[in-house]
Amino acid sequence: MEILIKASQFILSLSLLIVLHELGHFIPAKLFKTRVEKFYLFFDYKFSLFKKKIGDTVYGIGWIPLGGYVKISGMIDESMDTEQMALPPQPWEFRSKPAWQRLIIMLGGVFVNFVLGIFIYILLMYAYGEKFLPNDNLTDGIWVQDSLAINLGLQTGDKVLSIDGEKVKKFSELTLGFVNGNNFQIERNGTVVDKVIPEDFISQLVDRGKDAGAILLPRYPFVIASVSEDSPNKNADLKAKDIVVAINGNTVKYFDEAQVELNKFKNQEVTLTVKRGNETKAIPVKINDHGKIGVGLGQLSFTDLEKLGYYNLSEIEYSFAEAIPAGWNKSVKTLTDYMKQLKKIFNPSTGAYKGLGGFISIGSIFPSEFSAESFWNITAFLSIMLGFMNLLPIPALDGGHVVFTLWEMITGKKPGDKFLEYAQVTGFILLIALLLFANGNDIFRLFK
Repeated sequence: MEILIKASQFILSLSLLIVLHELGHFIPAKLFKTRVEKFYLFFDYKFSLFKKKIGDTVYGIGWIPLGGYVKISGMIDESMDTEQMALPPQPWEFRSKPAWQRLIIMLGGVFVNFVLGIFIYILLMYAYGEKFLPNDNLTDGIWVQDSLAINLGLQTGDKVLSIDGEKVKKFSELTLGFVNGNNFQIERNGTVVDKVIPEDFISQLVDRGKDAGAILLPRYPFVIASVSEDSPNKNADLKAKDIVVAINGNTVKYFDEAQVELNKFKNQEVTLTVKRGNETKAIPVKINDHGKIGVGLGQLSFTDLEKLGYYNLSEIEYSFAEAIPAGWNKSVKTLTDYMKQLKKIFNPSTGAYKGLGGFISIGSIFPSEFSAESFWNITAFLSIMLGFMNLLPIPALDGGHVVFTLWEMITGKKPGDKFLEYAQVTGFILLIALLLFANGNDIFRLFK
């Protein structure tokens, strides 16, 4: 059921983005009196799931869910209709239109992707605002237990000040900052220390697997979730949601501090002071030879931690006028972060190519339970991502056609039809290779 919910959201989001992207080509083509022969969601090799002709255009749904397309008369595209191109140009054909009109038609899909992403982010800011844990609120630093964080040179209690010279505002942005960054600055025991992010950090991150958990956490209190059956303290008066606040009278605020104290009393009896609701209780417990008391560690939401006085969350509400610049800034940051990641993918030494994913990876980012906020957040991200990807100067993508058209406008020389055909085939082969590699990565990770 979980897979079905994720897949349904993915297909809905992808379909919406494809239809609107192709509409971005369709509308200016019609405005410039250019014939559009097909408007398709997904590809229709050999047959269609649905099709209907209205006027000069056949509207349909293909059976291969790898994208979609509009077939514009007199244009060398993925249809590779060389027979039509061998005939004399007709007034309604793409190739007969002025270069500036062809440029607008080709940029229409990308324009819609970017505008849609910005528009969704604006509405999200207006509807939900922002709620986050400010990085400055971690006055006692972070909790480091993951080996990857240790390899970064981090220790529990460190405060991450900046990444690549830019101050970190939200705790949730730290991991992405390390992915995109090259160096960072921390404060440790009152001293500012500069550190370098390993070049293969992304490779190490991918090798951990998606279920390895967060590499960085805020420092949490010692919250008891349960007492195990083989615990030496299964008969002790310990309850779920008890918060350990002292051990043998020594105050502990965080779990890492409590573990240090427990290690001092291996194979001994100590008195735990726990906070239970509004009361405090002293409970004698036994510690085993590993410094454990045989309980599960519970988790609290940031809201609960705020109520207990550990952290203060920032909550920002926006009027519609305020949501416009907030949504714009979110869009710009999303695009900038994506460009940084793409740059690292093309640098083999980073190992970022191992994190490149296909349909399984994209589908897995949708939540297992439908949430309107999450769905539209992911859709906005995908819209901006698709807009940028389509702008890449690769033949068979919009960006490739744009480059050839700009060359014509600058030099006054139009590339020959044969050249455009060969370029289209080359670009298509590159895209298929990239698609196979990305989805192959997904399959490899599933088996791994």
